[in-house]
Amino acid sequence: MEEFNEELKPLPIGVENFEDMITGAYYYVDKTLFIKELIDKRGKVNLFTRPRRFGKTLNISMFQYYFENLKADHSEVFAGLKIMETKDMYREHQNRYPVIKMSLKGGEGSTFEMAYKRLKLEIGSEFIRHQYLLESDKLADDEKQLYQYLIKKSMPLPPEKGENKDTEEERELEVTAFSRSLKFLSECLERYYDKKVIILIDEYDVPLEKAHFRGFYPAMIDFLRSYFHDALKTNDSLHFAILTGCLRVSKETIFTGLNNLDIVSIASNEYGEYFGFTEKEMNQTLKYYGLEEKEQEAKDWFNGYLFGDTVVYNPWSSIKYLKDMRNKEPFPKAHWANTSSNAIIRELISVADDQTKKEIEHLMVGGTITKPIKEDIVYAEIMDSSDNLWNFLFFTGYLKKVSKVQKDETIYFEMKIPNREIKYIYTRHIREWFNEHTKIKQSRELLTAILEKDVLAIEDQLNERMLNLISYFDSHASFYHGFLLGILANIDGYEIKSNRETGLGRSDIFMKNSGIRKNGVVIELKVMGDKDDAEDVANAALAQIEEKKYAAELEAEGYRPILRYGIAFRGKECLVKVQDAST
Repeated sequence: MEEFNEELKPLPIGVENFEDMITGAYYYVDKTLFIKELIDKRGKVNLFTRPRRFGKTLNISMFQYYFENLKADHSEVFAGLKIMETKDMYREHQNRYPVIKMSLKGGEGSTFEMAYKRLKLEIGSEFIRHQYLLESDKLADDEKQLYQYLIKKSMPLPPEKGENKDTEEERELEVTAFSRSLKFLSECLERYYDKKVIILIDEYDVPLEKAHFRGFYPAMIDFLRSYFHDALKTNDSLHFAILTGCLRVSKETIFTGLNNLDIVSIASNEYGEYFGFTEKEMNQTLKYYGLEEKEQEAKDWFNGYLFGDTVVYNPWSSIKYLKDMRNKEPFPKAHWANTSSNAIIRELISVADDQTKKEIEHLMVGGTITKPIKEDIVYAEIMDSSDNLWNFLFFTGYLKKVSKVQKDETIYFEMKIPNREIKYIYTRHIREWFNEHTKIKQSRELLTAILEKDVLAIEDQLNERMLNLISYFDSHASFYHGFLLGILANIDGYEIKSNRETGLGRSDIFMKNSGIRKNGVVIELKVMGDKDDAEDVANAALAQIEEKKYAAELEAEGYRPILRYGIAFRGKECLVKVQDAST
């Protein structure tokens, strides 16, 4: 391996602005022929979906610098790149169009109002970027007033002194104005330049994903449906549009009636080489940095994604890996784990069954699974079918296609884990989420048995867990106490207390419901000797609850009923007794 050479180009870690990439002399894997292919195919509205950190934002920036007339002074950034070696017909498009560029990545918040404000701020910033339009006599006075209104309303400023809050009617008018603002701005730009407009929207699906988890999905759908419909369907000022995101949201949600939408997902054969590094590009990069001996290691860890028929490396992880190797790090690392949005997968795992877990384990030992794949995502329906988990794992980059087959009207994909980095994520995160889900599920089942006074079910559940977890050498009171407390700690809606001073002494464990129905549970544990009778020991535990008045605190707080449990433990078995007392 070569020594660190400061004369080599720096690696572009986190660089997403195309001009910064070129003028900063970073190492750039040339993707500019993407521009040529886009011009050749002449798609009206192009939606590209790829996993996070696969170069979508940098490509959007590249399109802006190539097509936008405001960037004409920066045309030299393409000098020496592949697009400049093409025919004149492609270069005739360079810096010839008005461009609207936006990112919806910031359109999130704990409420719709907060997310809407952030979207307004993004919209307003693009209006400010083009506010030279206000000096033009090509805009009517009322259009200039609307333009200024949108800028003002986009700013997160407190109301001026004496200024009243907007009425409901004013609020509705504002939402209407912003929902058609993209179309309005493109109309203004076309009139000013006498040239149709290119619209670039990055991370179009982020507001929908965040809204789903925050509980205001319908409100966000309504806003974005109008926003996209007006700008992308009924917009005579549109030359073409490019949208990027992670998932393909169903046309029936935000793209209703948009017949000119060309969707390019990781299952499509088009444009496969323009997101991520091809094997040839990665090997050239390794050679440039004197790391040729790392080809196989890099391939094992970061290659294996299949976009259409093109095999690609994860660009983010590959760049981070190159940095690590140049810094003499001894082993590869999984860099991608903390960059993706994992909330949906985690939610789907929370309702997955035991068969799904077995299939995950099968994948982790190098196996494949075959599942129906549906490209359209409807967030409101993601919990309706376990098959949705495989859709999300595939389209977000956690699985790769091995083969596909069509049976009747359904397409099935054979899939596997793409590389060692993703296998690490399965081992560290997805298995952990499954285990967490299993613990929560088992705890809920135990709670149900406790509240229903089903002592046989309680015994079965505790005995099953002890069979796998407890050594005979662990058979002492403090261990059993911690064992049971650890199970109960996963129960939502109950306050669990341990060894608390109540009445005349300390109870082992008590539980109280924080909801409207105030019920309580007191549990006393005892360890049996070799010759003790289990029934006698459990009954003695119940008697101690009464004698020591362990339920006194719960009674004083008005909890009814209060269930008393005495549990006798020995080795890997237990016997449970219950007493129900309302006072």
